[in-house]
Amino acid sequence: MIKTSLSLLLVLVAMSFTFGKYTPKTGKRNPQTLSRGWGDQLIWAQTYEEGLYWARSRNKPLMVLFHLEDCPHSQALKKVFAEDNEIQKILDEDFIALNLMYETTDKHLSPDGQYVPRVIFVDPSMTVRADVTGRYANRMYAYEPTDIKLLLSNMQKAKKLLKSEL
Repeated sequence: MIKTSLSLLLVLVAMSFTFGKYTPKTGKRNPQTLSRGWGDQLIWAQTYEEGLYWARSRNKPLMVLFHLEDCPHSQALKKVFAEDNEIQKILDEDFIALNLMYETTDKHLSPDGQYVPRVIFVDPSMTVRADVTGRYANRMYAYEPTDIKLLLSNMQKAKKLLKSEL
């Protein structure tokens, strides 16, 4: 009985490592308060200016998430976003990540208005990728929880554009 229980426990522990949350190649990191729940294992830029600097110096695109803590749409997207291991992995390895709960003074980051949640991509040359959009005509950079595959596809597109244009 004890051997069976112990075996079952070991299988459950092994499964939790296999199917658990995304863990970076460098190992588990301490959660950052800057993640605000969007990906505790990711390294987040603190400000837009810092994100631009990192994007330029590391030659990676910047992904900017605009959201509000009390917005139900932001909260729903955050839940799906944080649980998607593929998005977390790509964001960690191939992007500079920034999430903002305030608007920046850069008007290029709100080409069709200021709303949340909104996701904008900026390439290392500091060009806002207005051509990488979601599926809504009236909120071109908005994503719903059901659009998570489109967001992943747009992340791949932003990476591909970076490589083809440099």
